Amino acid sequence: MTSNNDDCHHCSKSLAGMKYTVQDDAPYCVPCYNHLFANICEDCNKTIGCDSKDLAYKERHWHEACFKCAKCNHSLVEKPFASRMDLLLCIECCSNEYSSKCFSCKKAIMPGSRKVEFNGNSWHETCFICKDCKQPIGSKSFIPKDSEDYCLQCFEKHFAKQCRACKQVITTEGVTYFGESWHKECFLCTRCKKQLAGLKLTSRDKLVYCMECFCIIYAKKCVACAKPITGEGGTKYVSFEARHWHSDCFSCSKCAVSLVGQRFITQQDSVFCSECAKGARMQT
Repeated sequence: MTSNNDDCHHCSKSLAGMKYTVQDDAPYCVPCYNHLFANICEDCNKTIGCDSKDLAYKERHWHEACFKCAKCNHSLVEKPFASRMDLLLCIECCSNEYSSKCFSCKKAIMPGSRKVEFNGNSWHETCFICKDCKQPIGSKSFIPKDSEDYCLQCFEKHFAKQCRACKQVITTEGVTYFGESWHKECFLCTRCKKQLAGLKLTSRDKLVYCMECFCIIYAKKCVACAKPITGEGGTKYVSFEARHWHSDCFSCSKCAVSLVGQRFITQQDSVFCSECAKGARMQT
């Protein structure tokens, strides 16, 4: 800008034929302008004159040539950058220096990129994969085992227990009995199909039964009352020649005296005390 009439607003030197600039509607020669108004470059500490481009960020100023990454020295003009501890960094250097590192590939996870965080570690979304099928887990359900991560399908295939009855994976509530597993709804009495979870039960020939059904099928029957002798609750019984009685049922068929620990005589399914047997002319 040139003028033949105005003088410098600060030093009053004639600006005729000279280069000058205007600040607040007043003309200034270049030296006065630089002295009064020019900013100091953050990088080189020199004045950013009126004939230089002044790049500003958060009230700080740089020459265009000085506006560069503090780590790699590449120009940041018209490029994205970040500020860390008063230093300007290009995005790549900022990520390498300050961003979290992928637990798998050990490379920086760039700002704005998708990532997975688990148990204090971070992964690129494409690096967080199932140990078995090698597919990215992403936002799907997964299960960690032995410091490895598995998608739900692969974990179930290799590690989850299978129901002995329906052969399907047990993913919710299950029942374990003698080292084998069932879904709760599949754990049924072999005979009556009643759910056994929480009930008294037993097994025979690898089949499970509620106590009632087991006694009906397998328990010894009392000759006197014809009811099963279960032994449940410490019940005692008497056996003689492949016949069995509850202790409370083992009494004389005639006088009803208890024969437990006493001499007795049998005739068919009846038992008699010695006195009653004599009265009936039975031989001991």
